[in-house]
Order: sequence, then C-alpha cells, then structure tokens
Amino acid sequence: VQLQASGGGLVQAGGSLKLSCAASGVTGSARAMAWFRQAPGREREIVARISWSGGRTSYADSVKGRFTISRDNAKKTVYLQMNILKPEDTAVYYCAADTSRVLGGISPYEYDYWGQGTQVTVSS
Repeated sequence: VQLQASGGGLVQAGGSLKLSCAASGVTGSARAMAWFRQAPGREREIVARISWSGGRTSYADSVKGRFTISRDNAKKTVYLQMNILKPEDTAVYYCAADTSRVLGGISPYEYDYWGQGTQVTVSS
C-alpha cells in the first residue's frame, strides 16, 4: 500500500487549503484513515480521523469547526479541507491508514501505512 499526500503550500492566516491523500496498491479490505501533523520540535499529533464508510469522523479540538475530513472510496482518496487557517497550523501533514479498525485511534503508532507528508505553512 502506498499513500501519496499532496495539496500543501503557503497561505495567509484566514485562508484555506485542501489536502489530498491518494492510495494505491490497496486490497479490498477496509481502511480507516487519518491526518496527522508534525511541527518542528513537536510530536506528531492527530488532526482528524474517518472511518472506512466515511460515516464516522473525529477531530482534534484545535481544528474543530475549521477542518473537514472526507473520502471518496471510488477514487481511493481522502481529503482534508482546511479553512480559517492559523499560523499554529503550520506543520508537515501526513495521511495514514489503519487496517485493523473501523475508526483508527489517536496515536500514530496505531497506523500501518503513511504518506510522505506535505508542508503547510500559514503566514501571519
């Protein structure tokens, strides 16, 4: 399984970005997906999670009401719509897949596959 994240960039505070994570080499098994982020000098943290069907989602308190996770299983792609971006959202964003749960956990150690990361920089 390979995950390819894209869509990062430089944006001013208050702006928006949409990240994509395309999966390849997947089998028919269900995969819960998530977005994590890691800022310099900080641990990787959960941003948002989504179940295989897309019917269940969960967000970190810091992004609730601003970010939306979604998926298109026909395209094998997961998205993260980020609105009202803040400088503290600056980080490398990673998508991840959990092959054993309907909805993945909040720890990065629970995920089996990772994308390469895409940089999001929010200027003040």
